[in-house]
Amino acid sequence: MSDPLNSTPPPLPGRPSPVPPVPPPRRNGFGRFMRGLGRGLNVTRLIILNVIFFGFIGIFLLLAFVGHHADQIDTKTVLVLAPDGALVEQYSADPLSRAVSRMSGDGVKQVQVRDLVRAIDTAAKDDRISRILLRTDKLQAGGFAALREVGAALDRFRAAGKPVLAWGANMEQGQYYLAAHADKVYIDPQGGVIATGLANYRLFYKDLLDKLGVQVHLFRVGQFKSAAEPFILDHASPESKEADAYWLGGLWNTWVSEVAKMRHIDAGELRADVDGLPERVRDAKGSLADLALEEKLVDGIATDQDIVHMLRKDGVPAGPKDTGFRHVELDTYLADRGLSTVDMLQTSPGVAVVVAEGEITGGKQAQGSIGGDSTAALVRAVRQDRRTRALVLRVNSPGGEVYAAEQIRREVELTREAGIPVVVSMGDVAASGGYWISMNANRIYAEPNTITGSIGIFGMFFTVPDTLAKFGVKSDGVGTSPLAGAFDMTRPLDPKVGVLIQSIIDKGYRDFVGGVARARGKDFAAIDSIAQGRVWTGEQAMQRGLVDRLGSLQDAIRDAAEQAGLGKDYNVRYAEKPMGAFERFLTSVGDSGEARVAMSFGMKLPSWVAELPKLAPEFALFRAAEAGKPHVYAYCFCSPR
Repeated sequence: MSDPLNSTPPPLPGRPSPVPPVPPPRRNGFGRFMRGLGRGLNVTRLIILNVIFFGFIGIFLLLAFVGHHADQIDTKTVLVLAPDGALVEQYSADPLSRAVSRMSGDGVKQVQVRDLVRAIDTAAKDDRISRILLRTDKLQAGGFAALREVGAALDRFRAAGKPVLAWGANMEQGQYYLAAHADKVYIDPQGGVIATGLANYRLFYKDLLDKLGVQVHLFRVGQFKSAAEPFILDHASPESKEADAYWLGGLWNTWVSEVAKMRHIDAGELRADVDGLPERVRDAKGSLADLALEEKLVDGIATDQDIVHMLRKDGVPAGPKDTGFRHVELDTYLADRGLSTVDMLQTSPGVAVVVAEGEITGGKQAQGSIGGDSTAALVRAVRQDRRTRALVLRVNSPGGEVYAAEQIRREVELTREAGIPVVVSMGDVAASGGYWISMNANRIYAEPNTITGSIGIFGMFFTVPDTLAKFGVKSDGVGTSPLAGAFDMTRPLDPKVGVLIQSIIDKGYRDFVGGVARARGKDFAAIDSIAQGRVWTGEQAMQRGLVDRLGSLQDAIRDAAEQAGLGKDYNVRYAEKPMGAFERFLTSVGDSGEARVAMSFGMKLPSWVAELPKLAPEFALFRAAEAGKPHVYAYCFCSPR
């Protein structure tokens, strides 16, 4: 009897007999091994990804459980502002890197000016916040314009009837410039206030380059354009010293007059105290704290525990477990009030703020730098966004590549032509290329202590035939035309190449001065007389017609809203490169109060996790110039110390 499951059916009439199936060939052992290895690797990869994914979810849920009620802010709470790092307009690290670094316990040492200002202004209207305690010890005070923005917010907080108390173990002149806005300033018994004035010293490399046999060929326009002097001189030129003394003197006059006004002391006496600091410290037997009290720079000498007792005596309740005092720190307060994510949630029409901070370079650049392509694209995206009724360009840049600056300037001009008002707000520095991207705005605001101007152009070309000769190496050969190989740095510079480069530099300067003249409604000669690479403070620049008004970022935003007819109620959003969903998730976790509570118990991500985002190629900055391609620069080395 046949087996119906294994038997072959009889052929149908008119059809050929079916061919029995051919069994698949047997693969050798190596093939089976590779297939198994591939499946094993794939399974391992999926397991690792799932562990990471569910690990993040688990951490988030655990943090939420641990700190569910930890961030509730009670009445009579003190907002503690202890900025750690440099004040910046925009973080130089991307949101993902910041979030992961924070969760691993090693946060980015930067504080955004906008975050401080938003927190202070919000706290002024928050009934739960009774006062502010400002601690300046970890603040890396750089430019004075950013400090002035924060100081103005502290003034508004005080105007709301709430006191500001400042304390520090030590205060240098930048930290003190901010602390002077407080009602009361205290210094530690072992500390003091050290104000020494401003300086702008640079290293000069000519002698070293001569010894190495490196020849530097400088091409520039501008009597005071001194950015490249360190490569061709062994000292600062008289023109450079003259220009630097003028704008540095202007900045220092502003510091002295404003501090004297805030502390209710005579400006002349304050200046004399700074000039005679060594003798005065000697007479105070080395006690900087006693000297600061004598000179009325501080209101008292106190330890950090003394400050706690003062606050408790003043009615501030104790903190957890009856220790310290009831307070909330900046990051927690920003998260509590939703200020960290406010820009992502703006959907209605209003004013868009684009931050242009850092050096101006070509291509796409990460945050904290200005890219010709990336920043221009951001301005263009804001212009095309239906929510945008006005644009404020916040500039904090010493300049950089001319072509990259021109890319951004064109987008600003197109934004105005589209009927969108553009207002520039200058931060600490908006000089050279920083002024280039600003000049076509409807209106330019600067702080009195902004550094601006430096309207000039330069380029450099290095040749090293003498360097090679020291090692017995020479360059020789042929070319198909007079300039073939002329940009080879191993050969001496052909005078014809010098003529070519200088002609390009001359055109760049004419374009710069001519563009400013058209934008400011003046003739070429009038702008040329105040250009020549000379640097000005914001106040000096306004006197010369390069700036329209003195004011803060908030003043610029109000002006832009008024020009756009937005009335009194309008939204303000900072336009930045959009984050992906995973970046938003990590940012929300890293900014959450739950994360900070958990980290206080020692719960952190491994430190190596913070390094993962840096492995991505988009975080690398490629700024090397291309051989044979002219790079023209509008840059200002003007950072006072």
